[in-house]
Amino acid sequence: MELAYIPSPSHGVLYLGPVPLRGYAFCIIIGVFVAVWLGNKRWIARGGRAGTVADIAVWAVPFGLVGGRLYHVITDYELYFSEGRDWVDAFKVWQGGLGIWGAVALGAVGAWIGARRRGVPLPAYADAVAPGIAFAQAIGRWGNWFNQELYGRETHVPWALHITSSEGGRVPGYYHPTFLYESLWCVGVALLVMWADRRFRLGHGRAFALYVAAYCVGRGWIEYMRVDDAHHILGLRLNDWTALIVFLLAVTYFVVSAKKRPGREAVVEPAAAAEASGEAAEDTGTNAGDGDRTGAEERTAAAETGGEAGDGEAGDQGAAKDRDGAGNGAAVESEAAAAAKDEAESAKKG
Repeated sequence: MELAYIPSPSHGVLYLGPVPLRGYAFCIIIGVFVAVWLGNKRWIARGGRAGTVADIAVWAVPFGLVGGRLYHVITDYELYFSEGRDWVDAFKVWQGGLGIWGAVALGAVGAWIGARRRGVPLPAYADAVAPGIAFAQAIGRWGNWFNQELYGRETHVPWALHITSSEGGRVPGYYHPTFLYESLWCVGVALLVMWADRRFRLGHGRAFALYVAAYCVGRGWIEYMRVDDAHHILGLRLNDWTALIVFLLAVTYFVVSAKKRPGREAVVEPAAAAEASGEAAEDTGTNAGDGDRTGAEERTAAAETGGEAGDGEAGDQGAAKDRDGAGNGAAVESEAAAAAKDEAESAKKG
């Protein structure tokens, strides 16, 4: 008797009346939302416009879903086109089956189209959304849990995944939860990219290259643990070879880009930079106008103060003149009084 394990859901779909609500689809939708939300925050922090990431995602997400499905159908074509299979099932995305390699490759084409329409450089956009894509993968992997798929070898570890379905050749039992391993690995990749980007100011697509390389390392050992049917080349699963090749390409791009274009883009969205420059110029002009008005007011006040001071000086001068006039009048009166006195004395003598 197992003391601890991860239970599988009894079914991966709930019905809201006639409308099916599938756990796999919900995980994909939530992952896309998180990727766009985080990418938008990082884009704004780099100097871009709010909403640009979502506008480009309108192109990238559909292309990514188509690319992911195409990769899965092409690499596992026998599930849909071999004898006894129904090729229509190739279109039933909700049943699972999205290859991340095809999703990223064709999603990049959609992002390139959207980025050109917005006039922004694709490498800068890729750097902004890289951690969000890793988080989206971490969430999306739980869709495999709802579908009871992509598990590893049989095990009895306490965190073993209990598979209960026998559909599609499954054998009920306890297996390594490789979906959980990959989910946790993707969370670690996202945190690594965010730290490295903040620490080393990665630019020109290098944050995205770091995400790709780090993911490939984890995907290599996780893929090796899986037991579902897959094509093998020289003893390795096809996805192991894909991870190895993509890892080498990502590392090569990182190194070459760092030598040819060191540092980070100063401007990631020219239109937003132009708007910011225009607003700064307008603010400078407004401040200059305010300064001119203030200077004029100060000059007017000074003139008025000077006028009042002039009036005061004129008043003082008038008062001085009045005092001088009064003094002169008093002197004249004194002289007249003295003359009258002299005449009086002369008359007495005569």
